Amino acid sequence: MTRHHAPRRRRTVRRLLAPSAGMAAGLLVTGLLAAPVQAQSPTGPGTGPDPGAPIGTVARTVGDARYEPGPCPKTPEPIEALEEARCGTLTVPENRAGPGSRTIRLGVAIVPAATDRPEPDPIVWLAGGPGDDAVGEAKMAIDGGLNRDRDVVFMSQRGTYSADPELLCPDIDAFNARAVGLVYDAPSTERLHVEATKACRDELAGRGIDLSAYNDTESAADYDGLRTALGIKQWNLYGISYGTHLALVSMRLHPEGIRSVGLDGILPPSRSGEASTWSSARQGFDGLFQACADQPACNERYPNLPATFDKLVRDLEAKPVTTTVTLPGSDKPVKVVLDGGTLVNWMVSATHVATQVPAALDELANGKPQRIARQWAGGKLSPQAIGRVSHGLVYGVFCSEWTPYESEDAALRGGQKEFPSFPRSVQAQAPLLPSLRPDCDVWDVPAAAPSIRDVTRGDIPTLALSGAFDAQTGADNGPYVARTLSKATVVTIPYEPHVVFATSKCAQTIALSFFGDPAAPKTDCVKDLKPPEFEIGP
Repeated sequence: MTRHHAPRRRRTVRRLLAPSAGMAAGLLVTGLLAAPVQAQSPTGPGTGPDPGAPIGTVARTVGDARYEPGPCPKTPEPIEALEEARCGTLTVPENRAGPGSRTIRLGVAIVPAATDRPEPDPIVWLAGGPGDDAVGEAKMAIDGGLNRDRDVVFMSQRGTYSADPELLCPDIDAFNARAVGLVYDAPSTERLHVEATKACRDELAGRGIDLSAYNDTESAADYDGLRTALGIKQWNLYGISYGTHLALVSMRLHPEGIRSVGLDGILPPSRSGEASTWSSARQGFDGLFQACADQPACNERYPNLPATFDKLVRDLEAKPVTTTVTLPGSDKPVKVVLDGGTLVNWMVSATHVATQVPAALDELANGKPQRIARQWAGGKLSPQAIGRVSHGLVYGVFCSEWTPYESEDAALRGGQKEFPSFPRSVQAQAPLLPSLRPDCDVWDVPAAAPSIRDVTRGDIPTLALSGAFDAQTGADNGPYVARTLSKATVVTIPYEPHVVFATSKCAQTIALSFFGDPAAPKTDCVKDLKPPEFEIGP
C-alpha cells in the first residue's frame, strides 16, 4: 500500500465549503504502540492549560482517557478535507471491565469550521459498518458542508483502519472476492466462509487482542472519553448506518454531553437482527418498484416489476447462471455465478443506482446477466473492498449484541414473512449477513448485557433521516425510534437509498439546519423533490 504524506500548513483564507473535486494528501501516523496512560492531574471539561486553544491542540488526561496532539491518522488515499485538520490520538483501555487491561489508540482528526467564528459545540461523525473508519469518511462529511459553522470531529472506532490495533483481516475480503465465482447459497460456500472467519479470529487472538472488547458499550465510552479529554462541554452526533446504532447506545449510556443527534440510515439496537434486514429489503425494493410503476414510460416497458424480480430469484436459485465479465481497469476475465441469494444481495445495493434496476432485471430475464454480474463482482473486487473493514468490530457487535437475542427460527420467519415465495435457502441467508450464525459460533465472544437491546428514551433533540429506497435500514426505523424520543423530527427523503447525506442536497440542507436549530429544522425542500428518470432499454 502506498502511503501519502503532506506538510501541515495553515491557510489565512478558508473556503466556505470544502470542494468535492480532487483530494490533497492527508498526514498519516504509523506504528502506534499500545502503552499505559501516564498519570497526570485530571482536568475537567473546558479547564485545560489553555482554555482558549482550539480543540485538539492540548494534551490532556481525564479519567481513563488520554488525548495527545500529533500527526493525522492514516487513510488509504489522501483526503483533502484533512489537509487543515488538527489531529492526534486517544489512548483508552481495551477492556474497561478487565483489571490491568492493556491500552489501545484511536486516531483523531478535527476539521475546522469553514467560518472564522464557529459555534462552540462541534459535530462528531460516527461511521457506518460496523467496521468502517470515520477518518476515511471525512470527504463525505465535509463535501456535504457539515463543517459550515462547526468543527467536525472524526475518530477511528476501536479496531478500525486508523486505530492501533486494527482488526481488519483482509483474507476475509479476499475470500468474498473469490466467492463471486461460487454459488452464494451453497453449503460448500458457507463452509469456506466460516473457515475464513475462523482464520481471522485465530490470527487476531494470536496477537493478544481481547475480541470481547470490540462493541458498542466500549465504543460509546471511547467517544465520551474523547469529549472530556478534549475539554468539550457538549457536542452533537451525526451517525450514518451502523453509526446510528452506536449513537443510540451513546444517547442511552452517555447523554450528559450530547446537545443533539442526527441519525441517517437508522439501525436501532432494540430491533437489529436478521429479521429486520428482510423488512428493510422489502421496504426499499417496494419503494423502487412503485416509483417505476408511477412513471408511465417505465411502467409500460417494465410492467409488474415485482413479479419479474420474484421469478428471477426462484429461477436462479433452482438453476444458477454462470457468466464471465471484465471489470474497469482490467482485461482479466472474472467468473461470476448468479443464484437467487446473489440477486437479492445485488438488489439491496443496487438501490444506489436505482434508475438502472428495471433495465438490468429485464436484461437478466432475457438472458443477459452481464450488467448485474459486472456490478456484483465490481463491488467485491474493487480495491476499496479489500483490507479496509474491521471484521473484528463487525463480529464483535453482531455476535455479542445481535445473534444472542434473536433465534434462528425468528430470523428465518423474517424472510418468510416478507418474501413468502422465495426458496427456503434464500430466506435462510439474511441480506448482507451470509453465514452469520456459524460465523458467530467460531468467533466465540460472550453475549452483551441484555440492556444493549433496550430502547433509547429521552429528550435529546434528534433528527431521524431515511431514504425511501433504503433497502438496508428501512425507513420505518425513523418513526420507530421517534416513539421514545420526545424531541425527534422524522424525515423520509423520497427516491433516495441508504445514507441520504451522501446523495441528497436536500438531506444535507435539513441536517445543517437541524444543527443550527434542533427544534426547527428546515424540511421544505422535500416537497420539491422529483422522481428519477428510469433507464428505458430497447
